[in-house]
Amino acid sequence: MESNSAKYGVVMVTTVSLEEARAIARCLLEQKLAACVNLFPVNSMYLWEGKLEQEDEYQLLIKTDLAKFTELARQITKLHSYEVPEIIALPIVAGSQPYLDWLGENTNSN
Repeated sequence: MESNSAKYGVVMVTTVSLEEARAIARCLLEQKLAACVNLFPVNSMYLWEGKLEQEDEYQLLIKTDLAKFTELARQITKLHSYEVPEIIALPIVAGSQPYLDWLGENTNSN
C-alpha cells in the first residue's frame, strides 16, 4: 500500500438526474480529467435559501489527479444545472500501487 498518494483524489458531485450525471462523467473521462466515475442514487437533505430541502439525486465519485482539479471543476460547472453545484475534492491518502498507477495512466494527457 502506497502512503504518499495525495496527488490523487476523489471528487464528489451531486446531480439532478442520471442523464446529467452520465453526461458529466462522459465528458470528464473523454478529456482524461478522470480515470473512473461511479454513479449512485442518493437522497439528499440540505439547507437552501433558508429552507430544509430533500431531493433524490445522483452522486458522482470521480477518481482523478488533483493537479487537474481546476479544469475538472470548470467542466463540471459548464455542464451542471445547479446554481451552486457540489464539487468537493478529498485526497487519497493511501491506496494500492497498481490502482494508483492505473489512475495516473488514465488521467495523463500524453
